Amino acid sequence: MASSGEEPRSGSPGRAGTGTEPSPTADAAQLDTGEDFEVLEEEEEEEEDLSELPPLEDVSRPPVPPRDDAQPSEQSQGEAAEDSQEWLDVLGNGLLKKKTLVPGQGVDTRPRKGQDVTVRLKATLEDGSVVEENPALTFTLGDCDVLQALDLCVQLLEMGETALIVSDAKYCYGAQGRSPDIPPNATLTLEVELLAAQDAPDLELLSGKEKIELANRKRERGNFFYQQADYVLAINSYDIALKVIGSSSKVDFSPEEEAELLDVKVKCLNNLAASQLKLDHYEAALKSCNLVLEHQPGNIKALFRKGKVLAQQGEYRDAIPILKAALKLEPSNKTIHAELSKLVKKHADQKNVETEMYRKMLGNPSAAGAPGKCKDKLPWSIPWKWLFGATAIALGGVALSVVIAARN
Repeated sequence: MASSGEEPRSGSPGRAGTGTEPSPTADAAQLDTGEDFEVLEEEEEEEEDLSELPPLEDVSRPPVPPRDDAQPSEQSQGEAAEDSQEWLDVLGNGLLKKKTLVPGQGVDTRPRKGQDVTVRLKATLEDGSVVEENPALTFTLGDCDVLQALDLCVQLLEMGETALIVSDAKYCYGAQGRSPDIPPNATLTLEVELLAAQDAPDLELLSGKEKIELANRKRERGNFFYQQADYVLAINSYDIALKVIGSSSKVDFSPEEEAELLDVKVKCLNNLAASQLKLDHYEAALKSCNLVLEHQPGNIKALFRKGKVLAQQGEYRDAIPILKAALKLEPSNKTIHAELSKLVKKHADQKNVETEMYRKMLGNPSAAGAPGKCKDKLPWSIPWKWLFGATAIALGGVALSVVIAARN
């Protein structure tokens, strides 16, 4: 089978980079209606009912005993008001909140988007079970290399600050969860400490191996978002990977590194086209497929997806030969067979509709047979008309002769 793009797979908990590559000889029958990926159905986002959760102030510290010189009701009201002020509603929807546990070194020390940051991370479920612990997690801030909750809140941390983040599943692992330790729609509590922040390395100075590793990390993060059915963020990650690959370089790469970079680029473009198809961005998906085919004219997945894009646009006449080309490269592929048969039938139906439309534009089909009948009688009707005309002329001539003779 011709070289083809890689399937998105789930990334690692904190950041992508541990996804395994499929075998290049994988059966092309994986080209199914799920665009060669695991089929993930879109689900409506519902806000999780937080009414049964413990009060937020109970998450991080035990209750403070009341003082003797204060009324109990006033004390509890004051504590509630103070604690509500400590929690920052990051997005204004109540689904992502941050509270400082240990103050940092000032607002001026907050990291900027595009910088590489290092944090200490501890993630727990509502029941207190720890699902992830990393003493030094490094990622590029703003590139969605990690959970959205972490990526959004670290931008608000000061150097040395330790904060508690309570996040709805929407900004963590969503409706799919993470097997086996994080259930679907799970709220996570993240304890984060900002350890370091520095500018990201210059892409022009990266070696071939470093550029390949960086591009693969971004691509695998896109695969994670695809599995979460978040196709917008998947497209964002694939675009970042393509920018890394396409960046200019002041370092010479070996032929093997050039070939590997091209392979990563093709995988990103194929997966990008699949994500764009999910969002009905047909023109963008068609462009991505064409870019793959410029490098690999026999790429099965790109041919298959291009045919599907054209079919979605109603261009059956153009889609059919493309799918035939894909089927010629992979004659045993049942999925391509089925798609091609479906398109041939749709094309035939389309032609029938067009033919009927043209007939109606030219006139009523039922009245079209009348000229034919007249045409059949035409050879017999001409002599009688001629005879009638000749007789009339003769009678007119005789009458004229009688009148002339009478006058004379």
